Amino acid sequence: DFADGCLAHREYAAYLVSHHLGFDLVPLTILRDGPYGFGMVQQWIDIDEEVELAKFFATDDPRLRAMALFDAIINNTDRKIGHLLPTAEGHIYGCDHGVTFHAEDKLRTVLWQWEQLALLDSEIAMLKVLETKLNGKAGDAIQQLITSAEFNALKLRVTRLQEVKVFPSPSPDWPAVPWPPF
Repeated sequence: DFADGCLAHREYAAYLVSHHLGFDLVPLTILRDGPYGFGMVQQWIDIDEEVELAKFFATDDPRLRAMALFDAIINNTDRKIGHLLPTAEGHIYGCDHGVTFHAEDKLRTVLWQWEQLALLDSEIAMLKVLETKLNGKAGDAIQQLITSAEFNALKLRVTRLQEVKVFPSPSPDWPAVPWPPF
């Protein structure tokens, strides 16, 4: 239910949103023309093999909380455990953002531990900054990557999160966790 030929654009749009939020959750991502045509490249992240992702993903680690908020903003329909990339330096990155930004709410994630918990004042402040940026040059850049309906839905999600001030709940209309979860 996503348009063909837009995977690279969605990956790059996710990087831009992460960058403009100051989250630094998506590895450096670049659009480019390569030997097989136009696409994107993303910085390789060496993960910390000591982190047991099967247990870590369900914790209340604040780095995962940031990822959960980011996923709610970009409407990530595919946040799996294996898409979490912890580094030996203690940073968490996320990868595989090709099925994001849909105009309909389709959030599917393994990070539901903050469901209906209040957003922190700092998170609401970040959303306000993002809202301002989406109405400026950053928004112009992102709007070139996704459809108008998807961009409007992105802005609406940012506004709605500020208004309700809580993390979203799973939809009863489809599976809340992507399959397979890892």
